[in-house]
Amino acid sequence: MPSFPPPPGIILAGGKSSRMGTNKAEVLLGGLPMIAHVIRHLAPQVSHLSVNAPAPLAAAPDLPAVPDVIPGQGGPLVGILTAMRYAASAHPGTTHVVTASVDSPFLPLDLVERLASALPDRDTIAIADSAGEMHPICGLWPVHLADDLERWLALGEKARVKAFLARHPVRLVDFPLVETTAGMLDPFLNINSPDELERAHRFLEDA
Repeated sequence: MPSFPPPPGIILAGGKSSRMGTNKAEVLLGGLPMIAHVIRHLAPQVSHLSVNAPAPLAAAPDLPAVPDVIPGQGGPLVGILTAMRYAASAHPGTTHVVTASVDSPFLPLDLVERLASALPDRDTIAIADSAGEMHPICGLWPVHLADDLERWLALGEKARVKAFLARHPVRLVDFPLVETTAGMLDPFLNINSPDELERAHRFLEDA
């Protein structure tokens, strides 16, 4: 597929953080808010970076906050729909948008390049994969799929990202584990609980 300019990116941070017990975006990891690690990894790879959140985040005051286009904290698919709508509106002419989760602080520095390189055409969705596991929140999405996604959600379909992906061509992009002094690190390690936060601290020196 012909190359295209770096797309805009949106960090999905609109979840309830129920397992963590507090807003994951602002949880400290190595003395910095979790979202700061995601920004450090993702910002150099995209044309513009925003955060899908109901209001501006104190931990990321320079990022535009983009509330869900469907109120009610409907889950990550609503965040992805919001990313598509915002990218098309705020960045006319863009064809794709990158999404990543606020609880993945070790994202690959070549994430966007590898996702984009894997696309055979402009209709396919590229999704990250590691250790045989799909990471459906971390992907490169054609923004023209927004209408289909909104119609699908309006029908009351099960709001799981994998269920929506099954409706469209998808290219999985495998990313290797990273060797560190603390062991092998999955670059898409999700931090959803205090125990997982403690585990993540062990990888900071090499991340």
